[in-house]
Amino acid sequence: AIDYVNARPHCGHAFEKVIADAIARWHILLGEKVWFLTGTDENAQKNEQAARKAGIPTQKFVNQNSALFVGLCRKLNVNYSDFIRTTEKRHEKKSQEIFKQVYDKGDIYKGKYEGYYCYGCEAFITEKDLVNGKCPEHNQEPEWMSEDAYFFRLSKYQDKIIKFIDKYIVPDARKNEILARLKKDELKDLCVSRINLDWGIDSPIDKKFKIYVWFDALVSYISGSDGNWPADVHIVGKGINWFHSVIWPAILLSAGYELPKKLLVHGYLNLKGQKISKSLGNVISPLQLAEEYPADSIRYSLLKCSVFDDSDFSEETLVERHNSELADNLGNLVSRTTALAEQNGIEKCENVLIKKLKLKEIEKCMDAFEIDKALNLIFEFVDACNLYVQQEKIWETHDRKKIYELADSIKVIAVLLWPFIPESCGKIAKQLGFKIKSLEQISIPLEEKTKIKKAEILFKKIKQ
Repeated sequence: AIDYVNARPHCGHAFEKVIADAIARWHILLGEKVWFLTGTDENAQKNEQAARKAGIPTQKFVNQNSALFVGLCRKLNVNYSDFIRTTEKRHEKKSQEIFKQVYDKGDIYKGKYEGYYCYGCEAFITEKDLVNGKCPEHNQEPEWMSEDAYFFRLSKYQDKIIKFIDKYIVPDARKNEILARLKKDELKDLCVSRINLDWGIDSPIDKKFKIYVWFDALVSYISGSDGNWPADVHIVGKGINWFHSVIWPAILLSAGYELPKKLLVHGYLNLKGQKISKSLGNVISPLQLAEEYPADSIRYSLLKCSVFDDSDFSEETLVERHNSELADNLGNLVSRTTALAEQNGIEKCENVLIKKLKLKEIEKCMDAFEIDKALNLIFEFVDACNLYVQQEKIWETHDRKKIYELADSIKVIAVLLWPFIPESCGKIAKQLGFKIKSLEQISIPLEEKTKIKKAEILFKKIKQ
């Protein structure tokens, strides 16, 4: 998803970005053409409000904060294909074009809006959705509004959306939430304009109005796609499931675009059981973490969190996972094996150890977007390799064939872990004399002539 720029990035943004990057890199390993899009949502009223509070022009404010999100991606090695900003001319043009297409089809009409509006969600909210009079997502009271407006005939597409959703949303729990809501209540038409605003994209049909920010934000997936549409997968947090599973498909149906294939709805990161959120004020800064810890350690600790369910995350969690799993398990395996190989050499043989790798299960997990489970399975194999060293006492036997098995297995581990910790895996691959390109390399044995020297420490222990 594109991110609001009313404040600095938090770890929830980093979580989503590294999930997307891991999926993109996995499909690169599969030999597929990959287009990976992200960006920033800059036309929201809360951006203008934050700029006014900061005492600087809105455009300057969104420029500064958008740069922070670009910087976050760079610091975490999130290798996007394009970064769309909704204040760009290409996006403004496409938003107005699609709005006009929907209007020309007769799916936008003028009326009057009266109801609650949550500035945190940038969305209109019904009274029955409130919890103790507050928006459950942002824990704040919405504002009652009454104004002239243009409406999108969302209700017209209810039946088509219900049919579409069944194959669209992952996981089933998020799909069932949306289906239950759609089957319980009739869809109401959606207000798609705001009147008398200075900030936002002008409506192409009435200059007194701006295009409703969610309408323009969703269009970013097309305006930034460079023709790579429809999307194979959208990756969003559970708080914006409705917008992507109901409103977005309806807009596409009306405008005559193909529908995306999958919507991956991930859970939230929690700090002591509470959602990490700018509006709730319990933000962990990933930019600050990136100043103190390696990018791969941050990526790994985030990707170990459950994709579908909410997970607790903290700096302490990051350090613990770095020390115990990356340093002690993976780093130690690479260090011991390369030291043995440098000392004794390797002798090519059938790699029996590789039979302990559950490759088919890993592939199934990645196909199902169960990234955390795939990562756990890879590290099961890392543990199996460490156990092999201990059981066979290779530091005593100096068995060159067993050392080869270990080195060849580390090559496989480097390929499989590249989507998750790309920088470290690049170092391992260089140590073993190859470049990571595809999953096919798993079945290509390591060359016996490979000159292996003891690797530098991959993950230095972090003092707690």
